[in-house]
Formats: sequence, C-alpha cells, structure tokens
Amino acid sequence: MITVHHLNRSRSLRILWLLEELGLDYQVTRYERDATTNLAPPELLALHPLGKSPMVEMDGRLICESAAIVEAICAKHGPDLVPARDSDAYTTHMELMHFAEGSVMIPVLLNLYTGRLGDAAAPLQPRIQSELTSHFSYMEQMLRPSGHYVLDDLSAVDIMLSFPATVAMRMGRGADFPKLSAFVDWMKNRPAFQAALAKGGGD
Repeated sequence: MITVHHLNRSRSLRILWLLEELGLDYQVTRYERDATTNLAPPELLALHPLGKSPMVEMDGRLICESAAIVEAICAKHGPDLVPARDSDAYTTHMELMHFAEGSVMIPVLLNLYTGRLGDAAAPLQPRIQSELTSHFSYMEQMLRPSGHYVLDDLSAVDIMLSFPATVAMRMGRGADFPKLSAFVDWMKNRPAFQAALAKGGGD
C-alpha cells in the first residue's frame, strides 16, 4: 500500500492526482497547516528532517521531493506517462520536470512570502512580477497544440506543472495566458483530479 503524507493547500495534491489517474490503491495521512503561521505542523518533522510534504511511503522506503515521487511512481506503475528514454521528448521531459520545482517555484514563493511584508516588499515587486510573467509565458509557449506538455496526452510533466499553472490562474492571469487557462480547466474537469481533491480534503 502506498501512503501519501499530504499537507493541505500544498503541492502534494499533484501526487494524489497521479495516483488516481493510475488507478492505484493508496492511503492518505493528512496534515493541516498552522492557522497563524501557515507552516506545516511539527509532526512532519518526525518523518523527515525538512518536515515537508509531499512525502510518500512506497516499497518500504520514504520518498521526498515531488518530481522524484512522480518519477518513482511512473517508473513502476505508469511508464506510458514518460517519453522513451532515447527520444528528444525525454530530454524535454527532464527539463520541464526540473523547471517545475527548480525555476518557476522561485518567483511563486517569493511573491507569496513578500506579500506578507506590505510596503516593505515594494522594491522587490517589479522584479518578482517580471519573473512570474517570464516563467508563465514559457509554460504557455511549451504547451503543445494538444494542450499537453511533452506528450499529446497526460504525462508526468502535466502532473508537475499543474501546480504553477493553477497558481497563475489564482493570480488572475488567465486572460494573459489562455492556453494555460485551458490546461487548468482540462485538469479540473478530469474525474481523477476531482477524486484527488476529495481525498485531499478539498484544497
């Protein structure tokens, strides 16, 4: 049995969505953010020194980091969600899997954290907003005519980029990035995503 350590309002929803798409049996251990600090609870520190979610228990070990979790699950249960390793598409797959956490999340998180500073963050905002626009524009550009990334159907990269794409829509950027908006609408209308949302607590 796969166990997902799921934090509300977090990137771990992607893992639940992947598991639902693959039709796998799994259980969810839910954790709630602190109502005041919005931080993860200390119980997650008992599992891993960083105390972050998602974490997945699978095949007798704990796996951390979203992209590593997605890769591990796809390698065993969903190889069709990853391009053939000897293809150009696989190189793009690797680029975008790393982009999803290593690039686009930097301005997303900076915007989140500085948003709590009020006027003190004003000098940083032009650069942060410029970086958000640049990264969302790249995501818009990389969508294929089919509305997917890398493959012309659901892929591991679609799963990974679903979070920053959703962030763009929550920021009201749908009119700026119509293909991203359509991607998020497609995702939200999938029965597997709806099932993941329900199991994750609705957020």
